[in-house]
Amino acid sequence: MPRAPRRLTVLAATACLLLAVACGGAASSANVTSACPNGGTVRFGVEPFDDAAQLQPVYTEVAHLLGQKLGCTVVLNITNNYTAEVEAMRARKLEVGEFGPLGYVFAHKLANAQPVATFADTSGTPLTYFASIVTTPNTGITRTEDLKGHTFAYSDAASTSGHLFPAYALKKAGIDPDTGVKGTYAGSHTASFLAIKNHKVDAGELNSDTIASATKQGQYQAADYVTLWKSDPIPQDPVTVRGDLSADFKNRVKQALLGLDLSTIADPKGVLIGPRMVAQTNSPYQQIADLASTLGIDVEHIG
Repeated sequence: MPRAPRRLTVLAATACLLLAVACGGAASSANVTSACPNGGTVRFGVEPFDDAAQLQPVYTEVAHLLGQKLGCTVVLNITNNYTAEVEAMRARKLEVGEFGPLGYVFAHKLANAQPVATFADTSGTPLTYFASIVTTPNTGITRTEDLKGHTFAYSDAASTSGHLFPAYALKKAGIDPDTGVKGTYAGSHTASFLAIKNHKVDAGELNSDTIASATKQGQYQAADYVTLWKSDPIPQDPVTVRGDLSADFKNRVKQALLGLDLSTIADPKGVLIGPRMVAQTNSPYQQIADLASTLGIDVEHIG
């Protein structure tokens, strides 16, 4: 596997403006109104935080429900990497997008993505998750400081829990996150987890959402892993609307998202973060922007 590049901006240069997507079918409404952009179509992007094959059926249903609420045809686009979704919104190829927190920081800066909702529990409390660095008992690694020179799986360079927080943890342990480990980008949190599980790498990132999903699928047993580091709670993904769209449309998207009952969606592998959505603002993600600045990640340039 290739060595990780020194900086996020170097890797991100490979992302093109055109979407490379797995398209879940369009979710349509019999009542398409003139208030919908693009002749009645809303393009909804989702980053590939899990395998596209697992995301597609679940988020196709999310898009269908959103389309019913909006009275628009909602077309789902699962991008092939995190950066591609930012670029798609910057190129005005998306109206709505769910981003991870770091991806959102880029999308907010570069594409004027504006958060309107995030995932919550049944009581309406916004959900959080955590990042961690884990290894397996066979490696003999017991401390983060021992990771120097070892193979290490990040998920994606624009991932919060899959790159930003693990990189920070390594740096705090005195290890350069780019050159101090033999880093690779697995492409998704699931791929990173499988690289660790199958001993393709000595250690790597593993976030709590992936743990929950893998546990539900019978693939994760806590005793099989050694947790070297764990983050404080991180705010969950915001769902955003492109900022140049009308205030009326942005508000309609917000109200539609807040009215979704995600618990009705068949989700056997635990892809969805929570059963409902609540309103969200930019404020909770300032800590992510600050951490990116601390690590020298340039959010002004993604490509």
